Amino acid sequence: MRIGFLYNSQNHQILHSLPTALELSILHPDWQVEILVPSQTHLDYVGRFIPLYPGANVVLRLLRQPLAVEAFRHFRPLPLPPKVWSLLHNRAFLNRFDALVTTEKTSLWMRRFGVTHPKLVNTEHGAGDRDVTFDPRVARFDFNLIPSPKTVRRLLDEGYLREGAYALSAYAKFDIIHRRDKAPPPLFTNGRPTVLYNPHFEPALSSWPGVGMKVLDLMAAQDRYNLVFAPHMRLFHSSAPAQLAPFARYKGLSHMLIDLGSDASCDMTYTMGADLYLGDVSSQVYEFLCRPRPCVFLNTHDVSWRGNPNYRFWTLGPVLSSADVPQLLVHLDAAFVRHGEWREAQEKAFAANFDLSTPNPGRHNAQLLAQWLSHAV
Repeated sequence: MRIGFLYNSQNHQILHSLPTALELSILHPDWQVEILVPSQTHLDYVGRFIPLYPGANVVLRLLRQPLAVEAFRHFRPLPLPPKVWSLLHNRAFLNRFDALVTTEKTSLWMRRFGVTHPKLVNTEHGAGDRDVTFDPRVARFDFNLIPSPKTVRRLLDEGYLREGAYALSAYAKFDIIHRRDKAPPPLFTNGRPTVLYNPHFEPALSSWPGVGMKVLDLMAAQDRYNLVFAPHMRLFHSSAPAQLAPFARYKGLSHMLIDLGSDASCDMTYTMGADLYLGDVSSQVYEFLCRPRPCVFLNTHDVSWRGNPNYRFWTLGPVLSSADVPQLLVHLDAAFVRHGEWREAQEKAFAANFDLSTPNPGRHNAQLLAQWLSHAV
């Protein structure tokens, strides 16, 4: 059997299924497990984690790109080839697989391009509260590995999942955390608490357009906290130099770390290392809450969020408006002092979001996938 794990997006999606791929290659050495990526950067990223899985035997492949894309790259950096174009260009190759496992829904375009032989498997790439997590397109996959009991319940309620076409899986990304160094070095060595500011990339939801630079300037001028600015990887992934120039004024500040999209921004380095989460609608807040800690949320669009299930995570810490940002330090101080008021709610929300009964998420997911493939392919 030939199974491809297709990563046709930014690096931040890879760890949501890579442990499953590596464990599947160990569980079934007679199957050919291949990692399919669009760039050398992706290959380098994948290569960092393979040594964590002794015995893993996967084939690493670069997807071919259209000549027009390759030519364009000679004049301007292109971190990710156009996803649909890449699928179209590789359709004959992709159609040779028995199953293709993907973390995102754009890959469903393959069916329109004649990729009809492989079974399509969806693993998701997060477990948040927003509508995007509860996408009706899951019904178009042959099989879904859903890493959240809460998500499964809501997808079933919406009628998007059918019997035999899904399994409740474990959160594969946590597998990497369990296998990495048990005591990573601190993000800063000055003893101050560290705040992680993690705005989303979508302007209609993100706090970045309205107050982002104000937050950075305020944190630059104070001496009580460290700040890691690590937004969603897509916020600046295709920015021109002029758009990045304002960050130069923070260079050299020993209490600030600006990361506009490195590997550390998506492998839980910051969510594990920070003391307080400051953000808006990213599902990374649930990764941060693997250890209950203070959270502060920025409602810069005046959303009427109370009672809205898409903003359930805003019940896990104080929610500030744009008008509160000038006094952000006061609110951060209060969030630390009053964290006990939210701790129980955080623990319950985390438990509802992830099934932590499985000590080896990657192996568990590989077993679920292998069981289904053995009958379906």
